[in-house]
Amino acid sequence: MKGFLDKIKGPKLSDLNIASEEIEHQVAAAYSLVSDVYGADHMVIKATKLEALPLLRSKNIGERVLGLQKIVFKDPTLDTVPTREEIPERLKEIEEELADYIARRSVEDRLEKMITDRMQERHEDYVKEIKMQIVRENSGPENAQTLKKLAILEKMEHTQLARSAMEVLRPQVLEEVVGQARAVKALMAKIACPFPQHVILYGPPGVGKTSAARLVLEAAKQIKNTSFSSDANFIEVDGNTLRWDPRDVTNPLLGSVHDPIYQGARRDLADTGIPEPKPGLVSDAHGGVLFIDEIGEMDPMLLNKLLKVLEDKRVFFESSYYDPHDENVPQYIKRLFEEGAPADFVLIGATTRSAEELNPALRSRCAEVYFEPLSPGDIKDIVIKAAEKLDVDLDPSVPEIIAEYTIEGRKANNILADAYGLALYKQLASHPDFSDRIQVTREDVYEVVQISRLAPYVVQKASPTPEIGKVFGLGVAGFVGSVLEIEAVVFPCGKEGKGQIRFNDTAGSMARDSVFNASSVFRKVTGKDLADYDVHVNVVGGGNIDGPSAGTAIFTAIFSAVNQKPLRQDVAITGELSIQGKVKPVGGVFEKIYGAKQAGMTKVLVPKDNANDVPADLKGIEVIAVSTVEESLQHLMG
Repeated sequence: MKGFLDKIKGPKLSDLNIASEEIEHQVAAAYSLVSDVYGADHMVIKATKLEALPLLRSKNIGERVLGLQKIVFKDPTLDTVPTREEIPERLKEIEEELADYIARRSVEDRLEKMITDRMQERHEDYVKEIKMQIVRENSGPENAQTLKKLAILEKMEHTQLARSAMEVLRPQVLEEVVGQARAVKALMAKIACPFPQHVILYGPPGVGKTSAARLVLEAAKQIKNTSFSSDANFIEVDGNTLRWDPRDVTNPLLGSVHDPIYQGARRDLADTGIPEPKPGLVSDAHGGVLFIDEIGEMDPMLLNKLLKVLEDKRVFFESSYYDPHDENVPQYIKRLFEEGAPADFVLIGATTRSAEELNPALRSRCAEVYFEPLSPGDIKDIVIKAAEKLDVDLDPSVPEIIAEYTIEGRKANNILADAYGLALYKQLASHPDFSDRIQVTREDVYEVVQISRLAPYVVQKASPTPEIGKVFGLGVAGFVGSVLEIEAVVFPCGKEGKGQIRFNDTAGSMARDSVFNASSVFRKVTGKDLADYDVHVNVVGGGNIDGPSAGTAIFTAIFSAVNQKPLRQDVAITGELSIQGKVKPVGGVFEKIYGAKQAGMTKVLVPKDNANDVPADLKGIEVIAVSTVEESLQHLMG
């Protein structure tokens, strides 16, 4: 900097021996330098404020130097005019002050440039961030990869197979639910009214419980004074799949709380540490029906929680992270924690279990409706209607053949759909251009039966020919009744009073007790002692008899064998036998009558105390109530 000043002012000002002309030149150079440093306009303004302007215009060189001093040092109080000898020293001071000023300004300029550059960088980053935010707001969280995956999903949505046969054949109106007129009527009475009830549906699989529940809700929406609106939901779930965490981390049925740390609530809530309740299926069913298939398979603890919801008609949530005084908590979350989520719905549960196996607390809150096993006639109707929906022609014997191999409507539809597919394959294999209606033949059905390894559902059949020592009893497995073929053979023993009674152990302890009771009653009725005979009682097929209901049937088989009296083979009998010869009441009479109809029986003998269990509108079979074994024998040998 000093060299720069030296170049402008020429020879050094500190030289005391310079000529007067040189001083004039140096003062002029100093004036020019000050003017360059401050700028001409700025210098005039400063000189005016510092009262130095007259001095700068003076012809006296000392006054001009004084004026420069006032401007450079910014001091208006300077008033001593330097002598010619003092001028070099004063110019030196001016020179040093100007050097300091120029150095400071250089540093300041450099700092200002750095600050400007930094501010520019910050500004560009800020603008870039704003642009990215605008892009995110306009385009959302999507990128090239997510959009590609979305396109793949959309393409998959447009590629689909035809509907399955079960979708086509599923009942669409209540009239298509075959063989369940009583059950549907009872269910409608409990649902389609101003005060609907929770209901449990009992029955074997494949008889239409789920379809009936769905269609009853649709029918209830159309009825005046119903409790359901036109947009009432039907939420369907399987009790086998309902699982939950005892810590309430997840509960799809009742709902759960997504804590910000463990489960990750919504991002904006997680950032502020706010838990987020997630209502479950019971809230989705609010105002409608919650249908739980196989409700008997639910976790007992989860079922108890569901019962609490049925009482409160609300679901309440808890979380240690919830702070009711936090102003950042959204109103909907505050309401869910403080008031709970609405869950006012009608529960319809379906099960294939017996009523005794279900939770008593659940049963006490629900009405109960029993769906009936399907008869062969019902299966035939289902097959004929299914053929109409599939638009196929049936061999006249096809419905009857299918009815021999199943009592489930769903299984009957499956067999028909398989036979239809097989017939179509055969037609296209032989005639590729075939376009006529498909004809399903008995051969197609039998081939499906063989491939599927199906066996006839009813093995024992009624016969018009009486037989000695053989009778049909009745049993129940689940909700389905069946006939039990019981036979007895009697031989005179070698030694009087040394006879033995044998029976197959697989029939169970109840069968053993029934045989012993029958021997006592036999002596009472006939006066003969079975100890004089070797008696062998057999339950054909080795079926286990669960209960004493075969007692009367075992007695009649033994009585027939000893006395060589033939018994009718189109009559079935049920009832516990007391040692006094009375026929005592048993359970499952409705199902047993169904089993007898399946086997082609024309008459069923039931205990007199079970007379009220017989359906009033029963058709196709005669039911007779008896109170003693003597009455039973009259009908069996008549």
